[in-house]
Amino acid sequence: MDASRLRGWGGVGTMAVLCALALAFVLLLPCTQIAHHHTPDRSGQQLAEGSQVRAGSCQDSEAQKQTLAPSGADGPAVDAIKAREGARRKLIVGVDQNSYRWGYRKPDTEGARLEGFDIDLVHRIAQDILGDPNAVQFKAIPTNQRISAIQDGRVDMVVRTMTITCDRLGQVAFSAPYFKTGQQVLAPKSSSITGYNDTLAHKKVCTATGSTGYAKLDADKKAGTLPASTDISTTVPNQLDCLVRLQLGEVDAVVTDGALAASQAAQDPTVELKGAPFTTEYYGVAMKKDASDLVRRVNRVLVAYRTSGWQASYDTWLSATLGKDSSASEPPAPQYLRTS
Repeated sequence: MDASRLRGWGGVGTMAVLCALALAFVLLLPCTQIAHHHTPDRSGQQLAEGSQVRAGSCQDSEAQKQTLAPSGADGPAVDAIKAREGARRKLIVGVDQNSYRWGYRKPDTEGARLEGFDIDLVHRIAQDILGDPNAVQFKAIPTNQRISAIQDGRVDMVVRTMTITCDRLGQVAFSAPYFKTGQQVLAPKSSSITGYNDTLAHKKVCTATGSTGYAKLDADKKAGTLPASTDISTTVPNQLDCLVRLQLGEVDAVVTDGALAASQAAQDPTVELKGAPFTTEYYGVAMKKDASDLVRRVNRVLVAYRTSGWQASYDTWLSATLGKDSSASEPPAPQYLRTS
């Protein structure tokens, strides 16, 4: 392949090494870092609560409302976490370790510790449940294993840029949303692609397996709103792998959450976001469907976190890629329409 097709991060060789390192950490990520935030303010705020939506009436645009009202009461799920003894007394959380500024290993720190916007939130939840922000056992979970890791009990929760959707609500429970984003197209600056439109005709597009990006592409292609010649067959376990495919010249574009795409563009100056977001999505903390007490506990944490913590974390990790004005990324006022 022509060497001119290799872009960013010192070329594909470096990317291959990074991907290999990512796989090496999949099984267990011990927590050694110090949290960035203090114990949350428990005072909370007045929030909306409604009745449960009728079964089968869920719409993805409203899915973020299908969660339980905040509560600090312990229950079976929280009790099981607190019952762990000694070195095992930790919150077990599925995260990403290669999404720049969300959950990634910072190379110039001791042990290349995990840092990022999602990681800050994990520390806050651990502080609330176990009284120690560092009482966390991180597990690197590929994009396509987020749901199975929860269902199999490998983790207590997943905090990994995970969009709340109706389909996923049938498999796991979600907290209230903690971030707003939307799908966008990432492509080389020199590309003729201008966004999510007809310029994707005869182009190869990469998405992560099981992602909302792939679901949107597949649905639109079947509906005829995406050019029939657009090739969406390239899917990968982790969304960062799409950037590697793009750098190798194996695909023409990537479709992923705009927040993640912006971080990837920051890593590789030869690529850029093309066009505006074409969906509206919300990230939530995912847990087992029957872990109602844990869902309520996380929602209580989020009440305080929105007031004290969220903006500081955004300023630290995301302002450089998404801009100093965080208003487009702020989650909506939560609604708690799930009652049981």
